[in-house]
Order: sequence, then C-alpha cells, then structure tokens
Amino acid sequence: MNRVSIYLENGLFLEAQSFGADGTSVGEIVFNTSMTGYQEIVTDPSYAGQFVTFTMPEIGIVGCNAQDMESRGAFCKGILVRNYQPDYSNFRAEESLDSLLKRFGVMGIYNIDTRYITRMLRSEGAMEMIASTEIHDKDELRAILANSKRIEEINYIDEVSTTVEYIHKEGRFDTKTFSYSIPKTTKKIVAYDFGIKRNILNELTNVGIEVTVVPNTTPASDVIKRYKDGKIDGVFLSNGPGDPLILEQEKSKIQELIEAKIPMFGICLGHQMLSIAHGYDTYKLKFGHHGGNHPVKNHKSGKVEITAQNHNYNVPANITEVAEVTHTNLFDNTIEGLRYKNTPILSVQHHPEASPGPHESAYIFKEFFSML
Repeated sequence: MNRVSIYLENGLFLEAQSFGADGTSVGEIVFNTSMTGYQEIVTDPSYAGQFVTFTMPEIGIVGCNAQDMESRGAFCKGILVRNYQPDYSNFRAEESLDSLLKRFGVMGIYNIDTRYITRMLRSEGAMEMIASTEIHDKDELRAILANSKRIEEINYIDEVSTTVEYIHKEGRFDTKTFSYSIPKTTKKIVAYDFGIKRNILNELTNVGIEVTVVPNTTPASDVIKRYKDGKIDGVFLSNGPGDPLILEQEKSKIQELIEAKIPMFGICLGHQMLSIAHGYDTYKLKFGHHGGNHPVKNHKSGKVEITAQNHNYNVPANITEVAEVTHTNLFDNTIEGLRYKNTPILSVQHHPEASPGPHESAYIFKEFFSML
C-alpha cells in the first residue's frame, strides 16, 4: 500500500493510502450511495472518466469474481473508500478488489474521510480531481489538473464500446445453479453499445429478446435495412459515460432511426440521446444521481419504485412537447421516464436492471417486449 496525494479543483489537497494500480490519474469525482455491489459499480462502463466515492464505509469484504463483471473491464479512473478490506471472505470470490483494480489499471484510495467528501460534493457539485502515487507536490498536481481535459471534452464511448458485433444469449443469474439461464427468445433487436452493462443484456434476453450487440460506429442505414428486411424488431440504446451533448455522430444515427419509425428503448445515456435527437438538449445536474436507493414515481400506476441510478445529466422539462412523462424522481422532481407521442419509443433515466440495486422497475423490459 502506497501513499497517494489528491488535489481537487476547489483547491482541496489531501493525502491518503492507495491500493490497486499506481500512477497518476485525472477525472471527475462523484459519490455513490449503494450499500452493496462494488464490483458491479467498478466494472460499469458508465463510470469511465470518473472517480467514485463510496458512502458505504467498508469495501472489499466479499472479493470479486468473473460472474459479477458488468463489462469486459473496469473503466473508472479510481475509487475512494473509507476502509478497504484486503482479506475477503465469500465462497464465490476468485480474487480481491485490489487484484481486479491492478489488472485494469484503476486506482484505489482508502483511509480517507468519505463522509466529508460526500458532503462537499453535495454542497459544491461534482468536480475534477487528480490523484497520484508518484507526485506529491500540491502545485505540480494543480498544474497538471489545470492542463487536463475535462470529462465533458472527452468522448469515452469509443473506449468502452465493443469493436465486434456479437449475440448475447444469457438471461438472469440463477441462485440455485449459480449460473446464467439461457431463455427462449421470440423477438430480435440490435443494441447500440455506448458502454452497455451485462445485466441490461441479461434482462432483455430474460423477457424473450435475442440481442445483437453492435459497436457505436455501426451506421444507422445498416440497422434500418435489418429492420425493413424483417431481421430485427427494434433497437435498444444503451447506457454509457460522459456528456451526451458531444456525441454528434450518435445523435445523427438516432435521428435516422427515429425517422424510420423503428421501435426503440433507451436507458440512461440512451434516454438522454433520444431527447437530444428530438431537439431537446440535456443539462448537467449539480452532483448527479448515483446509488441504489432513489425513489421514482410511476405516473401510470401511482406507485413509488426504489431505483438504481447513475447519471450526471438530465433531459429538460420542455421534452413534454413531444413525449409523455412516465416517471419522476422524488428527490428533485427531475424526469426519469418518457414515452414519445408520435413514435414507438420509450426510455428511462434510471436503471431497471439494477445491478446493484432493487428490481422494482424490471417490468419496463416487458413493456419494451410488448411494444415489439
């Protein structure tokens, strides 16, 4: 375990201890309020370019394993935890969190007051930071941070998206057999990979949809041809990292898909990109929504669902000109779900696959199947 120095853009300079990968890393710092599922959070591609502060004080206890990976790697810049437990104890564990972070070049920071950092981020908002096990001079760290690109200037989609098309066959994890099911499917879709989570694919397959995952570079014309030829029944737009407003190529593709009247479903970044493609630009939240305990009202049923969330950007209120609001966040009344008026499209800002988190919103996958 090495010494690590941290400098935030508000001028705060801290020292702590490190695990995981050594080096120097720059990114945006956010906080996550989930009580469980640290491996799924670390391997969620939507965290690319970010440092994740865990409000759960004890991290590392259950280790890590291949079955709980949400993607092919870990793309976040680093994690900050109060106490890191290197001695894990779980019958499914195959390696420590330290080992996983080192394998993917991700920094781990511990022995730091995460409660203070969380309160600061709530007050001042998400901000850029630098962490280093190599550089410990405050002025040098400040200079590097000042000359680094901000997260909203970097397209992380190209980094996290698949480069090869593939068909996903697995469904939900079966706790009796400790393996993923292989459900029967009757509908087919293409899923644009902007940083897709494995459990989203599992939930789509679980309701009877065969999913062909394609790179973010796939032309819309190719997908439209598959739809017109009867090879697919719809399109899914995945979650992903960064500022959606810089994704001009993705915006153009989605506009073509909208014009083709293809049934579509978007989650998180996909939800945001559908709004932008309709002409309604997103805006950045102060500190974002990251965690597994966010109450969302379903306007159709009148029920409150506890949801998993991970986003820094939101769709604007005037989206109601072209879409009906189906879900609202009860923490801040931001829009959480939409069904578009003149096109067969639905989308949600929260994560109905909830990995980690509650599964009260999983019915949305069935709604998409019904739309198909």
